[in-house]
Amino acid sequence: MPTQYNAIGRRKTSTARVYLTAGDGDITINGREAPDYFPQDARRRTLLMPFDVTDTLGEYDVKVNADGGGLTGQAEATRLGIARALVKVDEEMKKPLRAAGFLTRDDRMVERKKYGQPKARKKGQFSKR
Repeated sequence: MPTQYNAIGRRKTSTARVYLTAGDGDITINGREAPDYFPQDARRRTLLMPFDVTDTLGEYDVKVNADGGGLTGQAEATRLGIARALVKVDEEMKKPLRAAGFLTRDDRMVERKKYGQPKARKKGQFSKR
């Protein structure tokens, strides 16, 4: 069996478990091909960014188990997982990936709704009298 590198990426409430093996660039997410799972071009480009930065496009097969959140969160969680797995493959890739910001976990989360308000920050209409 070929060597497999795995890593976890998270974004908002999404989690992506990424498995990287040497191959010809096939990306499978939850048992479906990447174009089927992410029909939008922008989300598919998000997945490929770490490979572009490290000049390894088409060298690795990627298998992803994505869970939670929406499609954008899952795509960005997958990007982080791929970047972390590439660092496990070769420590030399850490510098360009870090410079591109792909090794930093985006910790922004949705702010909770407060009681007495319609949304997290929206207030009721002010009445002077």
